Amino acid sequence: MNRTGEQAAWQAVPVLRTDPLLDDPATRIVVCCGAGGVGKTTSAAALGVRAAERGRRVVVLTIDPARRLAQSMGLTELDNTPRRVPGVDTAAGGSLDAMMLDMKRTFDEIVEAHADAERARAILSNPFYQSLSAGFAGTQEYMAMEKLGQLSARDEWDLVIVDTPPSRSALDFLDAPARLGSFLDGRFIRLLAAPAKAGGRAGMRMFSLGMTGVSMVTGALGKLLGTGMLRDVQTFVAAMDTMFGGFRTRADATYRLLQDPGTAFLVVAAPERDALREAAYFVERLAADRMPLAGLVLNRVHGSEAAQLGAERALAAAEALEEPEHEAVPEDEPRPEDGTEPEHDAGAAGDGGGPEGTRSPVPEAAALAAGLLRLHAERMRVIARECRVRDRFAALHPEVPVAEVPALPGDVHDLGGLRDVGERLAVQPRAAGAGQPAATGTAADTSGGTSA
Repeated sequence: MNRTGEQAAWQAVPVLRTDPLLDDPATRIVVCCGAGGVGKTTSAAALGVRAAERGRRVVVLTIDPARRLAQSMGLTELDNTPRRVPGVDTAAGGSLDAMMLDMKRTFDEIVEAHADAERARAILSNPFYQSLSAGFAGTQEYMAMEKLGQLSARDEWDLVIVDTPPSRSALDFLDAPARLGSFLDGRFIRLLAAPAKAGGRAGMRMFSLGMTGVSMVTGALGKLLGTGMLRDVQTFVAAMDTMFGGFRTRADATYRLLQDPGTAFLVVAAPERDALREAAYFVERLAADRMPLAGLVLNRVHGSEAAQLGAERALAAAEALEEPEHEAVPEDEPRPEDGTEPEHDAGAAGDGGGPEGTRSPVPEAAALAAGLLRLHAERMRVIARECRVRDRFAALHPEVPVAEVPALPGDVHDLGGLRDVGERLAVQPRAAGAGQPAATGTAADTSGGTSA
């Protein structure tokens, strides 16, 4: 598709309206997903504040290890327990709580809830379990699903907003629970558990006689991992045996919850090539998994109040202002009879005191204006580049609604900043036909091609 077609595709893209989404009582879960560094945590917090102040009882769950959510909400810290956010306007009857996932504590809670006291103590003290719960690949995302299921099942809130961890491999948030569930109740783990289930030395002999190949595998693993590690794994599996089915069952239930029409996925991106390429992958993956996509939040979009002045014209004007004026006296200018030099306007000549034929410095006001024009030209180049990658995304996914959030002059670090972001999300100038058509048509971009 050519550039004109891409621009036309953007004009036809539907506008993402966040207020109706947040106000709809049928919306019970909002999942903010996307690559790292695109403002996903800020977007989730801003949506939480806005929904709460419009009457929803909201809890925001962040899985991002960065603690910016707590700082922006005025909390000293967040942990695995939802905490009430102070300063939120509750006049409409809403409230806001926030928490940050502690994956080990969540895993411990699952064990304590689904095993008797003796078995729970054995599991929690097992060295293999301690390693698994603290850092096994996929544990964080699985526990996020567990926590989401717990929060959605409670009547304390009517809206759960999830800030997913940054991921380069699309939606680990969706993939990891299935992987961990397969690991915990798969053949390999049950193979390791067989000797313990057989019971004592007699059981081991029967196991070895009946399954010589399995015995060879476990023997090899014992040499590789060490007999102590293998014993820890087998003890852990034996203790967890009654819980294996529960892991898969709960993961499947939460997965179905995410496919429910009451869930809305928001893909968050910045108007940059790599971020929008990742966003396109998220959009395609969500569609493949039949997850309800609400739209794309495009963060940190640059604009200009003087978009009619393109980059080329601004640079030409800057160069004209920076051209020094000549002080040389024209040959045909009459000279005084006494032989002295004619007087000239000092202001017009710059410093008014240079010898004949020299150049005067650029006046300070002209130099300042030229500098501002060059800054404007650079801004217009940025706008053109952002519009180009945005338009290419729109051409590839014309059905995805988009909301743009203008770039802010500083970082968001308090409730006032979050309210501002929420307001900018809700009020979309493009919905009223007040876009920036001049930005793409007049700005020269010399940075080279990009693609979404």
